[in-house]
Amino acid sequence: MTPSAPHPSSSTSRRSFLRLAGLAASLPVLSEGHLAWAALQQSTTTPVPHGRMARVQGAIPPGAVMINANENPLGPCAAAIAAIEASAKTGGRYDDKGYAQALTGTFIQQTGLPADHIAVYAGSSEPLQFSVLAFTSPTQSVVIADPTYEAAMWAASSIGTKVVKVPLRADYAHDVKAMAAVDPNAGLLYLCNPNNPTGTLTTREDILWLLANKPKGSILLVDEAYIHLSTSPSVLDMVAQDKDLIVLRTFSKVYGMAGIRCGFALGRPDLLQKLQRFGMNPMPVTALAAATASLTDATLVESRRKIIAGIRNDTFAWLTAKGYNFIPSESNCFMIDTGRPGKDVIAAMQAHNVYIGRTWPVWPNHVRITVGTAEEMAKFQTAFQAVMSQPPSPTAA
Repeated sequence: MTPSAPHPSSSTSRRSFLRLAGLAASLPVLSEGHLAWAALQQSTTTPVPHGRMARVQGAIPPGAVMINANENPLGPCAAAIAAIEASAKTGGRYDDKGYAQALTGTFIQQTGLPADHIAVYAGSSEPLQFSVLAFTSPTQSVVIADPTYEAAMWAASSIGTKVVKVPLRADYAHDVKAMAAVDPNAGLLYLCNPNNPTGTLTTREDILWLLANKPKGSILLVDEAYIHLSTSPSVLDMVAQDKDLIVLRTFSKVYGMAGIRCGFALGRPDLLQKLQRFGMNPMPVTALAAATASLTDATLVESRRKIIAGIRNDTFAWLTAKGYNFIPSESNCFMIDTGRPGKDVIAAMQAHNVYIGRTWPVWPNHVRITVGTAEEMAKFQTAFQAVMSQPPSPTAA
């Protein structure tokens, strides 16, 4: 069953709870969609309303190729769609059918985790942000790779937490030894594996080394949003050993449920309780039912991994044949070094009705590409070749 927020038993705890809940409510929970559409707003002449990630009518032309937000173009599986249709009929009540219990029960059966080590959220964005709020402060930093997914950085900056960035290694894995040593006062170390935006892996051995050698009292947050898109082993088994570890999972990627919103935070009960102080809303029954159906589809992960890997590798073969520089990936996104300001390339691609991902400050000439359908990637290839055949803008020097 989905854990609920703790009930404050005294006026002191009640005030503390309300203060923490108010802090969380005052901060926007940023998802990949928010960051992708914020970047789109900066590069398009048609404004997207502030605070919304919706594709506003008129902002995106018909037939546009949308490979900017690491979405899965395959969408929910057939079983998930059927579960949504069936559960929607019960949507007038607060989960009287036990959809939350069914989801956690299914996950328990598949992973062996105790029920009190599992918390269900609307995706993984909330527990990611809440982990930053719970375990960092102006005197306890958050340590992240550079580049990596930015949500932890933005959450930290909103509460005055120092953000310590550690460059990726030459092989584009997380530099775990540098992350462990960079700040003895770190409160949280964030590691996304496979990494977003590079799609590259950090080995299980390296992650376990970091878990064993991180600063005393700090928490390791491992974001496994993209784990099913690779053959890399998870570190989820370490959660049951009650380590200083939280693992995040989401149904937004391989399961194709980015707009439906469901995910897990997995960790010791005391760690999860610290997240729940910042709020835990009831989950939509449709999301719970779709997630359960997705987990019980025994062929879904492997079949989708093969489909996405096939399209990705075909794209890599084309990029190699054309002499373009890219970082090999084991995920549904990858980075291309364009040799010119990436924001110029993004804008030029939009003129071809192809919307690609954003840049990162440390690599201003790299752009992130999401793996779309075979048809979408063919359109990407045509547009990208046309853009790169033109000389850089005069201001790009």
